[in-house]
Amino acid sequence: MSDTVISKEEEHRLMKINEVRDLILQNHRLTIREIAEDVGISFGSCQAILTEKLSMYCVAAKFVPRVLTKDQKANHVNISQELLDRVGVDENFLKTIITDDETWVYGYDVETKAQSSQWAGQGSPRPKKAQMSRSNMKVMLVVFFDWQV
Repeated sequence: MSDTVISKEEEHRLMKINEVRDLILQNHRLTIREIAEDVGISFGSCQAILTEKLSMYCVAAKFVPRVLTKDQKANHVNISQELLDRVGVDENFLKTIITDDETWVYGYDVETKAQSSQWAGQGSPRPKKAQMSRSNMKVMLVVFFDWQV
């Protein structure tokens, strides 16, 4: 029966890798510097653990104006198709429409690309960023449209 002997140095290295993995699992937005400081290793060692040992890379969130549900997307498609069908029957149909849009406009505390970055493993989907934190500024915006310019 052969026992695998792990040196103290190798055991220490595996412990640090596990500490880094645990920190990333708790908070994907930590920077290399923050992780290195928490674990007590150098910046370069931390970077090597993340990229080489854990196969992770830093990725910035993709901005999307709103994250819609499948039902909301299907509803948009149905309404668009109904409007297209109506235009096929009456070519002046769109000229009869006056539409408006009203929305609350908020001031935002902008999160930079670096602030929204997080660590992800290979094959992980790119994170999405849907909404920023609001400030106290709030204004109602109303816009009307018709077919004439």
